[in-house]
Amino acid sequence: MKNLQQFTLILTTLATGLMAGLFAAFAYSVMPGLARSSDRTFVEAMQNINKAILNPFFMLPFMAAIPLLGLAVVLAWRGHGRAALPWLIAALVLYLLAFMVTSGLNVPLNDQLAKAGSPDRIKDPAAVRENFESTWAAWNIVRALLHTAAFGCLLWALILSGADRTQETAASASPTRRALAAEYRSSSTYLGPGWGTESRTAQPGPMPQKPQARWAGGRRG
Repeated sequence: MKNLQQFTLILTTLATGLMAGLFAAFAYSVMPGLARSSDRTFVEAMQNINKAILNPFFMLPFMAAIPLLGLAVVLAWRGHGRAALPWLIAALVLYLLAFMVTSGLNVPLNDQLAKAGSPDRIKDPAAVRENFESTWAAWNIVRALLHTAAFGCLLWALILSGADRTQETAASASPTRRALAAEYRSSSTYLGPGWGTESRTAQPGPMPQKPQARWAGGRRG
């Protein structure tokens, strides 16, 4: 069960990190770059991006992170890594908020942009851009911050979970150490500080000495 929780937490952290990196890249790279483009180029580029991003490499981590986070919360709540539970709950709430921003605000704007039609046939691309760009970019920054905060919570949860496993391992090893120490004490006699121990195993006594012959005046008497 503990291995399942650790594996789930790692997958969730990875998926959330990918989403945080993706939306952050849009905030500080993609959108500022497109802001320098012409109106028709901007509309065409965003329409193509919105079509291309609907692939398994995006949808799998984006959708799978929610059930994985829920599973991680349940496993922690059942007693495996309780120290990480508040951070997992916080990450779940933050991710759900970011998900609602994407599905409730950014996606409808994407659909609105797609309904404008082909950029070559749009009569007023500047108006289409104006109704899309600033609002989409603002909410993208919001979801990027939410995903990044969720990612940070999960990283801290991983640290706490690892520390908890280390403590449990040390605690499980303590009885073995105590048993070894007791066995050592039972086979040895402690003599006090500076003296060490003396084995209770019987030691051979001194070798008997041969009787010495008595000499008197150089003669045997």
